Amino acid sequence: MDIKDKIEELRTELHRHNYNYYVLNAPEISDKEFDDKMHALQELEEAHPEYMDATSPTMRVGSDINKNFTQVFHKYPMLSLANTYSEAEVADFYERVRKTLNEDFEICCEMKYDGTSISLTYEDGRLVCAVTRGDGEKGDDVTDNVKTIRSVPLVLHGGHYPSSFEIRGEILMPWAVFEELNREKEAREEPLFANPRNAASGTLKLQNSSIVAARKLDAYLYYLLGDNLPCDGHYENLQKVAEWGFKISDLTRKCHTLQEVFDFIKYWDVERKNLPVATDGIVLKVNSLRQQKNLGFTAKSPRWAIAYKFQAERALTRLVKVTYQVGRTGTVTPVANLEPVQLSGTIVRRASLHNADIIEGLDLHIGDMVYVEKGGEIIPKITGVDTDSRSFMSGEKVKFITCCPECGSKLTRYEGEAAHYCPNETMCPPQIKGKIEHFISRKAMNIDGLGPETVDLLYRLGLIGNAADLYDLTVEKIKGLDRMGEKSAENIIAGIAQSKKVPFERVIFALGIRFVGETVAKKIARAFKDIDELRQATFEKLISIDEIGEKIAKSILLYFTNEENCQLIERLKSSRLQLYRIEKHLSEYTDKLAGKSIVISGVFIHHSRDEYKELIEKNGGKNVGSISGKTSFVLAGENMGSTKLEKANKMGVAILSEDDFLKLIS
Repeated sequence: MDIKDKIEELRTELHRHNYNYYVLNAPEISDKEFDDKMHALQELEEAHPEYMDATSPTMRVGSDINKNFTQVFHKYPMLSLANTYSEAEVADFYERVRKTLNEDFEICCEMKYDGTSISLTYEDGRLVCAVTRGDGEKGDDVTDNVKTIRSVPLVLHGGHYPSSFEIRGEILMPWAVFEELNREKEAREEPLFANPRNAASGTLKLQNSSIVAARKLDAYLYYLLGDNLPCDGHYENLQKVAEWGFKISDLTRKCHTLQEVFDFIKYWDVERKNLPVATDGIVLKVNSLRQQKNLGFTAKSPRWAIAYKFQAERALTRLVKVTYQVGRTGTVTPVANLEPVQLSGTIVRRASLHNADIIEGLDLHIGDMVYVEKGGEIIPKITGVDTDSRSFMSGEKVKFITCCPECGSKLTRYEGEAAHYCPNETMCPPQIKGKIEHFISRKAMNIDGLGPETVDLLYRLGLIGNAADLYDLTVEKIKGLDRMGEKSAENIIAGIAQSKKVPFERVIFALGIRFVGETVAKKIARAFKDIDELRQATFEKLISIDEIGEKIAKSILLYFTNEENCQLIERLKSSRLQLYRIEKHLSEYTDKLAGKSIVISGVFIHHSRDEYKELIEKNGGKNVGSISGKTSFVLAGENMGSTKLEKANKMGVAILSEDDFLKLIS
């Protein structure tokens, strides 16, 4: 047997064993035998790169080469589902479908898995592209990361599948993996993931696919799209894709009556707690694709499907103590530490108490028996106290702290706000790391290769103490650190160098001045030629700028009275960041929409919704979310929401088409 045939034989074997283990849960060989075959294939492929194959099983190991994600437009928009929380609304949905179709129909009931949506494209039986939901019109190409997920087939089994098709599903982090990952992060004193959904989403967007591979993500596929599909029935198509090697949920059922739908919902409202992955409801879909087409879509969701969301589960447990966490902006959040209790498939040990007013309203005492719920099935919160069980043995009343738990500074509370803040912005460790994490984030300096874990590592080693220190890093200083190869180090340093091209408005946002968000940062960049002019601005000058009120103006003035902040800016200037306005960027701005409040609704052809929002801001307008008497006009695309259309007509608000809007600002 020649080398090429040996490689192909190993690939075929490993694909089959991978499917048996991760999809069927029926392995035929031991883990060691599997690993030995994988190592043999890796060695052959390294020795013979001419036989490289993008769908080889070795792709599942991942790579430590960082890659930027590119945006890919969806062939079919990825719309969200309308949500309901009551059986009455399910009955209304069922009745609407019955009246519209005026013929018999079936409802396919599926578990609503709580992960991150993904769209996979296959050509000639091979995975060619994996794209996140994004804004529904376009998403990030995360193909390399998805290839590391063992339950996603790289090459399909059998035959009789379309030459080209798209299949959608949910990327998940199982409870067991999530809890183990958080245990490891806790041992390293790193911030914990809030829930499996966030952990799965964050993992899928990591630049390093070898770390993605180690996170053991899973995937369930639930919708087939394309031409020449095997069946008219959605349920029947799912059975077909299972034959091709896809992992689908074996809990899906076809229902012929509304009562069968209710029976399915009631059963899984209890049994879901025993599932290995997070769920937050049931998805109901009209089964026939022909009938789905006849029912059509609204602007945001299909008329042939609805998501029934489970009510939050409640448990009773004991409050052991209250601790406090400090955020990036100095916000101090109280956290209830509880006796462990099972809730929605996981063990809950902590719950947020939000602020001092919540604590006071609950009248909490240490040792109280408290009711805990998970909002949206994920975030634990205390909703009440069982005061009847309180006895003379209960501990002292919980009172909000007066000093920062990290640096000891006296806390402050701004008038009209619920939160307490630590004012020690430049010396409080969580604030220092949080400010750096904000500085490198995508909408700020967008420095590739850096994330919270790397920031924490560099801070603990004394390599960075503020954002300016990033520009003193070199490949030699960081290569060889934990999980940091030379290539990763080079990519980080290249990303830091690239950030020097980020425009003035985003640098202002990156500074992390309290209350200065993206929109306000853009207004500031238009009003001041450079950071020095901003630093010398008076209170009167600041509040004369659109959208800057007293609170924001005072925060900006306070920022520049801090000598540490001024030194930081001087260092950033010496590192050649764009702390000044480039006139060609300013030329992109006009006052054609000055003073106008604009609502966007519908699906557009020429630009995405985010691009239209940016065009409105660049022409002096203001984006608003709902129609009111102050709305200047609605920018309407196809399938404008019926509620907004009715409200606009009732209030006499003008409606502009996409083409009319572009003429207006041209």
